[in-house]
Amino acid sequence: MQGCLKAKSEILMKKHILIISVLSLLSVALYAQNATPRANARQKAQRVRIAEGRADGDLTNAEAAALNKQQRHIRRTERRAKADGTVTVAEKRKIERKQDRANRNIRRAKNNSITPNN
Repeated sequence: MQGCLKAKSEILMKKHILIISVLSLLSVALYAQNATPRANARQKAQRVRIAEGRADGDLTNAEAAALNKQQRHIRRTERRAKADGTVTVAEKRKIERKQDRANRNIRRAKNNSITPNN
């Protein structure tokens, strides 16, 4: 009888340890998700600008595809930076530089003389 109670208490303790571990990992992951709010806002704004440029006819399919590919690359860089739970100053600078470059590319593509063949 006591052996059975002891086994149940050990199982219960292991479950508690597992739950606490999972919750701590989730809290670190959630903290990392909010580590780059400025980058997230810029990313969203750039995607909107690309979509608007496509809808207005300022961007060709090829230009929009290239810009979207650049956005995916930035997002991948951001995910890698957040993977360890901490986004360093150097990683934030790298993401910001990539977004600056993407911003210039969007502006140039929207204002060049190439028009889509619809």
